[in-house]
Amino acid sequence: MSSPILPSAASRGGVHQSRDQVEIHQLAFLQSEAVHPLIAEAFLGKGVPPPQVTMEAVQHRPGAGATGIYRVSSQEEMYVGVTTEHVTDRAEGVLRSQSERGQLVLWQHPMDPLLPGLQLATDPGSVTATWGAGSQLTALQTVSYRPLRRAVISADFSDGRRIYLKVLREGHAPELAARHRMLVEADVPAPVPVGDPICDVLALEQGRGISLAEHFMADGAAAVRPADFVQLLDALPVGVMGLPARDAWTDRLPAYASAAISALPQCERRIRRLEEEVLEGVGVTDRGPMVPTHGDYYEANLLMQGPSISALLDVDSLGPGYRVDDLACFLGHLAVLPAVDARYIHAPAAFDRFARVFAAGVDPESLRIRTAAVGLSLVAGARDVRGGGWQEQADHRLRCAEVLLGLTPSAGDLPHWPAVL
Repeated sequence: MSSPILPSAASRGGVHQSRDQVEIHQLAFLQSEAVHPLIAEAFLGKGVPPPQVTMEAVQHRPGAGATGIYRVSSQEEMYVGVTTEHVTDRAEGVLRSQSERGQLVLWQHPMDPLLPGLQLATDPGSVTATWGAGSQLTALQTVSYRPLRRAVISADFSDGRRIYLKVLREGHAPELAARHRMLVEADVPAPVPVGDPICDVLALEQGRGISLAEHFMADGAAAVRPADFVQLLDALPVGVMGLPARDAWTDRLPAYASAAISALPQCERRIRRLEEEVLEGVGVTDRGPMVPTHGDYYEANLLMQGPSISALLDVDSLGPGYRVDDLACFLGHLAVLPAVDARYIHAPAAFDRFARVFAAGVDPESLRIRTAAVGLSLVAGARDVRGGGWQEQADHRLRCAEVLLGLTPSAGDLPHWPAVL
């Protein structure tokens, strides 16, 4: 009922400097027509008319490799994944091919080798039988898909229910279910699991409300209190401290800088300068104490009913961390909203209002530097192989980070750090 969609997202993971150029060449190869014959031969065999191959999305994870999703149109249409990442020999349903850029691993959607539950979550009959509760499935749509990592599928039923199916790597679904239950038991408004995970798929009830992003677009969230978002973090239960800790944005900055360079190679000098400024700044500012954190705290993961927070989404990264990193994540995403959509004309004013409140509870200079780091981490996420103009969006995000660090003058559509905090 739906095609796989790879969302624009910042690359995650570590990177080794010697791999940068290798991965940039791999990324260019996957985006070129040179990979098309390999795809055709792998899935259609030799001696058949060449199919039409269209790249739908690309993902780059510095230090791990690059992955492309392709639509292949021949006698029938299929979607194919191709990656330069290492995939264990035990993975089922994959093909392997040698290319000028090394070994490629290929699979036909939805047989993602590291997301075995994707087949269950994208099959209408299986979804109806597993989660329908006697109702008929009326829609099944891919919300997001990060090949080899995770996927989210929405399922609508004739009784009016909508649930979200989160497809995770083997063994991770029970951990995520436990996070949701921990928050619900602490009266934190998180989506409620629909039973236990099945085949590495966790079904979640739909959260109530609309995205905070809609409020930012409408009027800069004028009726929303910034302090409420600090209080929501205060409400995270102490049990979060027992979960595994994960690196924050600044901890993975070299990887994000490499990903940004792969997207904007002509801006390498600017990106490296920004990286150096951030790394120097985080070493001399106060990060504060370790506390329960969300780990991916920004407008897309917050639902609102009126001016009140009604749901906290995407709690995969919940764990011990630093409050300043959660707040920087929020502000960094808010800063780049005008680069995402020109209709976010109120974002600069909203940024000023939220930054003043957030800075009251943490080291303001640490917050400023880490907010710029988040802005840099979002540069590569502008890449869109299906449409033009994304380079301008990526450059806009880069300029947002530069303005926050004072490396370039501010402009009307670029939020700047409040002068007095």
